[in-house]
Amino acid sequence: MSQPKPDPAAPWKPSHNPWLIAVSVMLATFMEVLDTSVANVALPHIAGSLAASTEESTWVLTSYLVSNAIILPISGWLGSHFGRKRLLLFCIVLFTVSSALCGAAFSLGFLIIARILQGIGGGALQPISQAVLLESFPPDKRGQGMAVFAMGVVVAPILGPTLGGWITDNYSWRWIFYINLPVGALALLMSHAFVEDPPYIRRIRDGIDYIGFGLLALWLSSLQIILDKGQEEDWFASRFIFWLAVLSIASFVGFIVRELTAPEPIVNLRILKNRNFAVGIALMAVVGGVLYGTTAALPLFLQTLIGFPALQSGLALSPRGIGAFATTILVGRLIGVVSNRVMIILGFFLLSISSFLLGRVTLEVGMAYIIWPTILNGIAISFIFVPLTTATMGHLKQEQISNATGIFNLMRNLGGSVGIAVLTTILARRQQVHQAMMVSHLTPFDPAFQQSLQGTQAALNAQSGSWLAHLQAQSLIYANLGKQAVLWAFVDNFRLFGALCVLCIPLGLLFKKVARVRGGGIPAH
Repeated sequence: MSQPKPDPAAPWKPSHNPWLIAVSVMLATFMEVLDTSVANVALPHIAGSLAASTEESTWVLTSYLVSNAIILPISGWLGSHFGRKRLLLFCIVLFTVSSALCGAAFSLGFLIIARILQGIGGGALQPISQAVLLESFPPDKRGQGMAVFAMGVVVAPILGPTLGGWITDNYSWRWIFYINLPVGALALLMSHAFVEDPPYIRRIRDGIDYIGFGLLALWLSSLQIILDKGQEEDWFASRFIFWLAVLSIASFVGFIVRELTAPEPIVNLRILKNRNFAVGIALMAVVGGVLYGTTAALPLFLQTLIGFPALQSGLALSPRGIGAFATTILVGRLIGVVSNRVMIILGFFLLSISSFLLGRVTLEVGMAYIIWPTILNGIAISFIFVPLTTATMGHLKQEQISNATGIFNLMRNLGGSVGIAVLTTILARRQQVHQAMMVSHLTPFDPAFQQSLQGTQAALNAQSGSWLAHLQAQSLIYANLGKQAVLWAFVDNFRLFGALCVLCIPLGLLFKKVARVRGGGIPAH
């Protein structure tokens, strides 16, 4: 009598404990996400050390983001072509070695090349880690796996500026790259020991779709440079930005057409027919914009207007990390008990409240007023990220997850780039608008201005004399007006983030329910 054949529909389970796998891949992911923000505060030091201008040193960030963005969406294809575990190990090695090269850089050009290599190595780490976690945990425990992932991608960008500032101030900017070496070595050893390729990953033997990859690279690189340099170049007033925009749009359209018609697309866009996935990546782009935009805005606000030093302004973001860390553990346990839609809607509601609270800051604001909205911000992000990931991937087949996580993480990063670009543009433009509006009140016919001028002049008369005190009083009032204009520009940013979150609340109702699976099976698709 023949032995019964194994059921091909039976769910695959990894050989090792899922929590060991989670720690292995999250070491690499945390290291990579941390590097997206840890270098920001060190740019002036890098520029001075390598005899470059501050403007030239920004390419240290841009080069990393461009190469990182290009690799993100094709990580699923690369995993299928080379084997996912093999790709993961290669990316960890490349990221770690290029980190050492960054730390040893002797010129800006060498550092930029090393950062490009680092971005290539890091680009696939996030989606591969997320795919491994989603597949290693049974469907009814995926929320716990995503809670682990969220701790990396939410907490790391918050710690980055603080850690980078502390290392740069106390040691050298080179150590912000050297710290990756022991973490990378440990991640490599653990991933080699515990991560494995599931049997349903189909190895693609065909050659790479060079046309699709070329169009993807043109689209994302030109878009990233536009977002990074747009405000600096005055956006479309610059011919450079204008032609980059033309190139970006043309290559984007060409990429869409190519991927929808190619027999073996490098990025499978047909997955967007899945409603949960399409809604999920749109909401994740907003989350990325608010997360990275707020992370960039708060230290800048505290340093330029309140007068905090760099390290202290970075520490002001730490409560958000604490709130996110604690809440993520709770949310991981609520997945499957409370509806994903309820938690996503609650998360966006809390995120909007946090943003509107930050939109009430003043020049006399204390640290306590900043801490509570940032804690609420971290709680809100956790209530969004874990259920959003679970709902977005909940109706996909196992073999679609690798491709889906690449697109999902790309949208978060692009949302972050757009959020920072919007932040810098609004700060520059709205500051001018508010300043022009308030200057109209500095006239001899405005009683409030005259009262303030006389009071300030009276305080300065004893030291400077009547005429000089009059000039100094005018100068002080105008300087204060300038600070108020910058303050209102920050307020506009925070209120815009809050309004975006309110608009996202009804979109949470569009998700189809992700059915709970008994016995750890895979939901029907």
